[in-house]
Amino acid sequence: MKLSIIIPVFNEEKTITKVIDRVSDLKIPGATKEIIIVDDGSTDGTSSAIENFIKDKNIKFIKHGKNMGKGSAVRTAIDSATGDYIIIQDADLEYDVNDIPRLFSKVKNEKDVIYGTRLNRMPNLKKEEKRFQFLTHYFGNRFLSLVTSVLYGQWITDMETCYKLFPSSEVKRMTLRSRRFDFEPEITSKLLKRGLKIHEIPISTTPRGYEEGKKLNTIRDGTMALWTLIKYRFMD
Repeated sequence: MKLSIIIPVFNEEKTITKVIDRVSDLKIPGATKEIIIVDDGSTDGTSSAIENFIKDKNIKFIKHGKNMGKGSAVRTAIDSATGDYIIIQDADLEYDVNDIPRLFSKVKNEKDVIYGTRLNRMPNLKKEEKRFQFLTHYFGNRFLSLVTSVLYGQWITDMETCYKLFPSSEVKRMTLRSRRFDFEPEITSKLLKRGLKIHEIPISTTPRGYEEGKKLNTIRDGTMALWTLIKYRFMD
C-alpha cells in the first residue's frame, strides 16, 4: 500500500527542512511513501530552502504563484497524489511525524478514515500568552467538533486536527471548494456524508503562538468553519 504525505507550506523557512527531513526518514510498516510539498506563494526563503534540501530526494515539489490559502495547497497536492491513502502534515513542527505510522496502522479497509485527536488531554504550556491562545483555540475546536457531531451523527473530538488520513479514492471523487482553513470542516463534512467512519487516535502536539508564526485566527476562521459545517450539511 502507498501513503501520500502532503505538506502545504507558507512562509515556514525556519522549520520546513526539519519537517521534510523527519518525514523522509520516517519508516511506515506496510507502506511505501510519497511526499508532496506545495509552497503556497511563500514570500520568505521557504521555496529556496525546499529546492536546496530536496535536490537528491524523490520528492514532488509544486509552487503556487501567489498565496491562495491552505485549502488550495492541500487540493493541489491531492490532485497530484498517487497513493492509496493520503495524510496531511503541517510544516510548523506542531505535529510529531512519529504519530503517522501509528495512524496508518489503524487502517483495516479501503473505507477507513483516521484522525489524530489532540483533545484527549491538555498539553504543558509554559508561556501565559501561548496558554491563552491555546485555550481559546481549544474550546473553539471543542465547540466546532460538537457541532460536527450533532449535524452529522458521529462523535468527533477534534474536527480541526491537521492529521487526517483518508482513502484517496474517496477524496478524489469529491468536489472540494474551500481555499483556506475552511478545508478542515469541508472535508470532514463530506467524508461523513459519504457514510465513512472516522476513527480517532490520540496524538501529541507542541502548540505554537502567533509570535512563532501561527496563522489560524480563532474568531475569523472559527466563524468560517461553523458556517462551512452548516452549509455542507445541506448542500454538496
